Amino acid sequence: MVHTPVPPKTNYADSFWCTYIISVIAASIAEVVTYPLDLTKTRLQVQGEIAALKNGTPNVPYRGMLHTGLGIVHEEGVVMLWRGVTPAIYRHVVYSGIRIVTYETLRDKIFKKEPDGSFPIWKSAMSGVISGALAQFFASPTDLIKVQIQMEGRRRLLGKPPRVYGTWDAFTKIVNKGGLKGLWKGSVPNVQRAALVNLGDLTTYDSVKRFLLTHTSLTDNHFTHILCSACAGLVAATMGTPADVVKTRIMNQPTDSKGYGLVYKSSIDCLVKTVENEGLFALYKGFLPVWIRMAPWSLTFWLSFEQIRSMLGATSF
Repeated sequence: MVHTPVPPKTNYADSFWCTYIISVIAASIAEVVTYPLDLTKTRLQVQGEIAALKNGTPNVPYRGMLHTGLGIVHEEGVVMLWRGVTPAIYRHVVYSGIRIVTYETLRDKIFKKEPDGSFPIWKSAMSGVISGALAQFFASPTDLIKVQIQMEGRRRLLGKPPRVYGTWDAFTKIVNKGGLKGLWKGSVPNVQRAALVNLGDLTTYDSVKRFLLTHTSLTDNHFTHILCSACAGLVAATMGTPADVVKTRIMNQPTDSKGYGLVYKSSIDCLVKTVENEGLFALYKGFLPVWIRMAPWSLTFWLSFEQIRSMLGATSF
């Protein structure tokens, strides 16, 4: 009698949806912990730009991350450091879940590892770019809403009427003004940024971790995760900041009745005008808070992600 081998059961903790949910939970924890730095970064990036000059505020109100953060607390209150955190979490329900499961799918089933278990850097880079771009495309509407809500505190202090009063109000106004496609305003630089950030984050974390586990005596523990996430945060911030500046400015600019930007025609136009009017280093405006935020974000995310997976019995990333 011939016995047909029974394929091993897939651990539920390694399933698509379990990985997706773990990614969202870990990202939400990281987002809440580091969100004030994201708000500070956004304020630094838009001050002094052409849009602000056209609206009659030529002076730069804040200089540096600490001054900006303290200014927000003094002028708007401590709670306002978390203005826009709700759509930020909504974003990660889409973004973080898609980027992680897409990267793992590309790594394990499409590009596949080498016979010795290694994963070439070019394959990892391709996986990071594709997963980041895809995830951000679907999450772009929530990012647009988050940026607009983040800037409301500053508008009110300048005596300007608020544009939006909350997540749902921002959503409906964007749709009413520009249609469904209006929700993807700034999506091109947004997707470009996400591709670069995930090239830095996912590729660096995966590659550094694989290198440390195979070329050193380190094991798959918290210390290794900390080292990997520190490298990932630095590389991601370096690669993503210019695109992040462009993305933020395009999303924050005023629009006409058809939803077209009044200051920048495209991401390239924004890039050129930023360099012409403020210099090349303006593309790295807010780099310090980007890096300081991305480092603890990456650390919190990867430690939470790896720990939850371990608790559920899933394989390590």
